[in-house]
Amino acid sequence: MSLNILLITLDQFRGDCLSTAGHPIVQTPNLDRLAAQGVRFARHYSQASPCSPGRASLYTGMYQMNHRVVANGTPLDDGFDNIAHAARRAGYAPTLFGYTDQSIDPRVTNGADDPRLQTYEGVLPGFDCALDLTGRMTPWRDFLTEKGFDSSSGILNLLATENERPVDVSVSNFLTSRLIDWLDAQESGWFAHVSYLRPHPPYSAAGEYSTMYSPDSVGLPIARADEVHPFHEVMLMLDGTKAPTDPDEMAHMRAQYFGMVSEVDYQLGRVFDSLVESGEWDNTVIVVVADHAELLGDHGLREKVGYWETSQHIVGIVADPRFPVAHGTVIDKFTENIDIMPTLCEVMNIDIPPQCDGLPLTHFITGTEPSWWREAAHWEYDWRFALIPSDRYAWPWKRRLEQLNLAVRRSETHAYVQFGDGDFLCFDIAADPTWRTLTTNDAIISENARAMLTWRMEHANRSLTGFLVEQGGVGRWPTRVEWRNNS
Repeated sequence: MSLNILLITLDQFRGDCLSTAGHPIVQTPNLDRLAAQGVRFARHYSQASPCSPGRASLYTGMYQMNHRVVANGTPLDDGFDNIAHAARRAGYAPTLFGYTDQSIDPRVTNGADDPRLQTYEGVLPGFDCALDLTGRMTPWRDFLTEKGFDSSSGILNLLATENERPVDVSVSNFLTSRLIDWLDAQESGWFAHVSYLRPHPPYSAAGEYSTMYSPDSVGLPIARADEVHPFHEVMLMLDGTKAPTDPDEMAHMRAQYFGMVSEVDYQLGRVFDSLVESGEWDNTVIVVVADHAELLGDHGLREKVGYWETSQHIVGIVADPRFPVAHGTVIDKFTENIDIMPTLCEVMNIDIPPQCDGLPLTHFITGTEPSWWREAAHWEYDWRFALIPSDRYAWPWKRRLEQLNLAVRRSETHAYVQFGDGDFLCFDIAADPTWRTLTTNDAIISENARAMLTWRMEHANRSLTGFLVEQGGVGRWPTRVEWRNNS
């Protein structure tokens, strides 16, 4: 039998919202079940936010500084490889259920009238789309109408009122049912990317999941520090990122988010059961990640923004039935979403593209631990389209737009934040894991700044740097086999 691959993304899923990870409230029996039959990456991080930048890193294996998708709507360069193209090279017909939020490169379109230029919610090139839930989510709306529900309002309102409808008509349930129908019709050897919207806001869990967690039980977020960086001050003023200040509204938001987590976990259980019943469970590699996380009130903020840990720490599980020796393993090394494409390339037995900044997780999945693994996690955030200063830019002579970004290096003991305008923060997270205590030790700050500079220099784009136009261009990157033998 040919191996199946199931790549699942849960939009805005916090890495701590797993009962198997010790969350005191949230119940995730099906993700726990998957982790027990796979490898859970306890410190797994997204490389950017919001959705389009985070997914660009996931789909290309590249840091934002290289793929340059900086906002929802920034085109993804058509010259980059991606996981769908890789799957096709391996002989799969990669099929999408949901959305990918990748904007088309305008250089490969038919001009301004091309419908792909009307929205940022494009489908990643290379995927066949079995269920398109972009934009107005027309298939789900039609389904609601068929079931007798009014679907005439905007999509945000439909999502915000999921608590008023039963679970069996939720957007997650709809996607899951269509996926299961498709799986039932497949022979072995399929590649499916299943992209769930939830637990992305609006904060409204479907049906009984909206009351699963009492607001009195959901705990408090990390409080904001007394003194904050000017960037933080601005985020606290914006409607899209400031968290509720009313305690009841805060508790409601958290209860609904936890409910959305548990509902999507239930839907995953339906998928897993389907694979077991069809006999394909032991023939399917399953990867579960998110595009970014959710602040959920931490530091006075909500959504996904800036430099904070709980904006980028996400769920990470890989279950490969071929290597039971590693099942139930929890990895505490720093892993990143850019590692997913190299990992799946090795699963599919094809070479890792030289553009990839990530490392294959194969060692961990097969039950070994490499001595050379990274010592920190990294992510970036760009807000040029969210907060454009009032003055005008004469590009390329004035580069101030390139100052509206930050990069983070998060090690065991410190989190170093470098702003594009030259400012910086260095949090002592060994002393205070809530990211509210800054170090003033110049030696430590210097060490972390040098480490970030080294990281950026090591990962400068190298798509062609492994080749020499000499004697037929025989200079090249190592093949997959050579990479594995030397690692």
